Amino acid sequence: MHLESLMGTLIPLVIHLLEAMGTFIIIFGAGKAFFQYIKAATKSEERLINPLIKIDLANALALALEFKLGGEILKTVIVRTLDEMYILASIVILRALLTFMIHWEIKSESKEHTEKKD
Repeated sequence: MHLESLMGTLIPLVIHLLEAMGTFIIIFGAGKAFFQYIKAATKSEERLINPLIKIDLANALALALEFKLGGEILKTVIVRTLDEMYILASIVILRALLTFMIHWEIKSESKEHTEKKD
């Protein structure tokens, strides 16, 4: 009984921590990309924006989604009803698809960037 009580208290805290870490990574990554974009856009000799900015932002988003997905997976431990499980499963699937799409975009952008370099 004590272990169940401890897990009931500890798991929601860890879930909130993982969600907060994911949110912080999104905010930090977006802010960094925005300032890099502004810096590159204000340079008069450089008309094209560095594609690495987009790759860095996508990497930050992918990492943040991994943290948020970890929180969703932990939520499966405290789910009480089947309806909650269906909702949770759909959220996990959507976040996994988003992560897959972002990784695919990173891979294609990186390939495109290296081809332009050569």
